[in-house]
Amino acid sequence: MDRDNQERRWFWATLMLSSVTIVALVFAAWELVESRFFRHVDYVTLHYLYITRGIASSLLLAFWAAWYVLRQRRRSEEELRRSWERYRGLLEASPGAVALYDRSLRVNEWNATAEQLYGFSKAQVIGNLLPTVPPGKEPELLALLRQVEAGRPVLDVETLRRDSNGTTFEVQLSLLPFHERTGENYFLEVTADIRERVRLRQTWLEIEKLTSMGKMAAGTAHHLNTPLAAMLLRLQMMRERAHHESSTADLEHLEAGMRFCQQFVQRLLEFSRRAPVQKQPEEVARTIESVVNFLAPPLAAKRAQVSLSLEAVNGEQILADGNQMEALFSILLSNALEAIPPLGTVNIACRRPSADWMEIQVSDNGCGIGPADLPHVFEPFFTTKGPGKGTGLGLAIARNIVLDHGGTIRLESTPQQGTTVFVTLPLYRPAAAAPREQP
Repeated sequence: MDRDNQERRWFWATLMLSSVTIVALVFAAWELVESRFFRHVDYVTLHYLYITRGIASSLLLAFWAAWYVLRQRRRSEEELRRSWERYRGLLEASPGAVALYDRSLRVNEWNATAEQLYGFSKAQVIGNLLPTVPPGKEPELLALLRQVEAGRPVLDVETLRRDSNGTTFEVQLSLLPFHERTGENYFLEVTADIRERVRLRQTWLEIEKLTSMGKMAAGTAHHLNTPLAAMLLRLQMMRERAHHESSTADLEHLEAGMRFCQQFVQRLLEFSRRAPVQKQPEEVARTIESVVNFLAPPLAAKRAQVSLSLEAVNGEQILADGNQMEALFSILLSNALEAIPPLGTVNIACRRPSADWMEIQVSDNGCGIGPADLPHVFEPFFTTKGPGKGTGLGLAIARNIVLDHGGTIRLESTPQQGTTVFVTLPLYRPAAAAPREQP
């Protein structure tokens, strides 16, 4: 402001001094001409000469002032144009999304990065309310504006913004005051997309969780394997001494359950440190029936209706680790059982999408999974269950088992209608040497 006043005073001083100089030169030159050529003229002629001198001086002075003012104006306009271009260049080259708005959140400026990040063009937002604040985030933004007005700039705050499609995502926000010479006050918001940073941070947190889980699993395996092995040994001794068929069948079911627990604990240990699987031809239909029989008590307690449609794969085999297949279908059936209400239904169907592949579908009419949670269901430690009701490892382990056996797994779900898990596995063909093409 002081510099502008100084430049303004210098402009008027220069204009006045140059004008006085021009008038003085005109009058001096005119006096010389009169004394040289009009010394003996009469009074009337001399009077007209004085009038002519005044008019000539006024015209010359007017032309000079107009030229000087126009020249100064052109200089100012050129400087203003360069400043504007520099300002626009800096604004458009900014790596952050810049928005300038007033206290009522009416946008006054919007740069190209903001257009790319949020999908709103400059014409759409200039003069309108800021469209990038998600519902529920207005109180937070107003609190930040009050902080800026109190003289405390907001720097590198993580918050949420939304784009033109309504997608909400994480951004890093800085908010600074912006004062114009007219006295109007604005707020300069600079945001940067940090979705990748947040994803990497969450990934590192999951890695830390997996590391801790691996250590815990190792300790759990060491503590549980010993009593499980002792119990299995005693069961084998009891089977050798048992002679009743009913007792023998119960002991076989008990032994199968204990072996399943032992293998599941071992699989938990291998979740963070994989070991090679022991694959051999296995009948999927028989494995599914075995798991359903094993889960008969909890199914009966919930009075669930289980339907099996395994005819399409009867007698068909896959090259698999039997214990892992039992763990896989136990996880899928347990999840379905937990999702359904009392008297709910669980359907297990198999089909042959091609000659070399089989597909197993496990569907239920339970609570379903929301669209926002569906992309994360196979992530370790992600669960839609309440606190203390799930570890979030089941589907992650199931996915690893399927991938270990060359298959695929996907999930479709509708809230309040149910969920279907699709597992595709390659059929065992002893004579086949060429790799199969997935349907």
